[in-house]
Amino acid sequence: MFSFDQINRFQSRRTPFYYYDVELLKSTLSILSTLQKKKNVKIHYAIKANANMPILGKISEYGLGADCVSGNEIQQALSSGFNPSDIVFAGVGKSDEELELGLVHNISCFNVESVHELIIINEIGERHGKVVPVAFRINPDYDAGTHKNITTGTRYDKFGIPESDIPELPGLVKNMKNICFKGLHFHIGSQITNMSVFRELAVRINDIQSFFTSHGLHPSIINVGGGLGVNYAQPENEMVPDFSTYINTYLNVLKRQPDQEIHFELGRSVVAHCGSLITRVLFLKRTGDLTFAVIDAGMNDLMRPALYQATHKVQSLSGIGKEKVYAIVGPICESSDVFGKDILLPQLERGDLLAIRTTGAYGESMSSGYNLRKSAQAVYSSKMHVGKIHPQVANKIL
Repeated sequence: MFSFDQINRFQSRRTPFYYYDVELLKSTLSILSTLQKKKNVKIHYAIKANANMPILGKISEYGLGADCVSGNEIQQALSSGFNPSDIVFAGVGKSDEELELGLVHNISCFNVESVHELIIINEIGERHGKVVPVAFRINPDYDAGTHKNITTGTRYDKFGIPESDIPELPGLVKNMKNICFKGLHFHIGSQITNMSVFRELAVRINDIQSFFTSHGLHPSIINVGGGLGVNYAQPENEMVPDFSTYINTYLNVLKRQPDQEIHFELGRSVVAHCGSLITRVLFLKRTGDLTFAVIDAGMNDLMRPALYQATHKVQSLSGIGKEKVYAIVGPICESSDVFGKDILLPQLERGDLLAIRTTGAYGESMSSGYNLRKSAQAVYSSKMHVGKIHPQVANKIL
């Protein structure tokens, strides 16, 4: 992934920084754009995975929509070139201000997560003299078998309308003058690599859709959410996820109605592999049989290992010699600031460069200023916009 020339250029930059492989991103987006047309589906990019504006601008160029979970994400999507008609607004706790922002910009759909939210949206629509397009996010009470912190589809999760509330929805909608029912929305978790999970969700969706159609509500949209996982351990084995199999898994099972749109909300699988966190070894110290390599990137730059016990491949860019086992740790004043304790790397020295791979998703977007640390810059492999460099990219191209 990294050429000798790139590594030489890395040496002159202040670390840590996020490095984005623009060519890989464009290859990924090209495949998604082709599948979107070939399969007659709509793909929305989940902005929460990476809200970096130049990256969003590139995604919008390839015709994907935007899945937003906050008002600021809606604004970022609009500023990055997404058409309001391609923006959907999800999230379990939308404020009145955020809802009004979506209404003012005439976004395509509000994914409603509770009966109470539906009532409030109807009231806001009445105040603004608008009919609000909504989809019901249904919690199907299905365990996707992923990490507990990224499971979203069981009765114990805060997301979606519970099955017990489904029977009252048709009656509510028919009595709400400022609500336009557009469809059904689902999302059961993230980093799912077992296709049978999506297949079983599709079966459940068929049952739920049948209930609504039998009560006179015909979904013009079925939004199955996202959740497709990526290969963190060996990213080079699958730099572009198998989107075709993923999409076909749903299309082969869903009972698609005439003129019904099937929507997907992919985030991690779109951008994860194109990003790497480049960091430098500060110190080495040995404690018993454990050798710590203290690096200048911390959990404030990449939260996933601390929050999800996630593992990322750590690659040496400048170490040479016999391989040794290291505990790769950051500088943050927390014991959870650890990127791995059994990492086999060529013998490290102070100043050696490391790449923490597959950090394009939930890396930069979840970073913080904890310990009053400076934010890691974003650096790109090439221009993000043909003919004109985006202002955020100037002087950050390798």
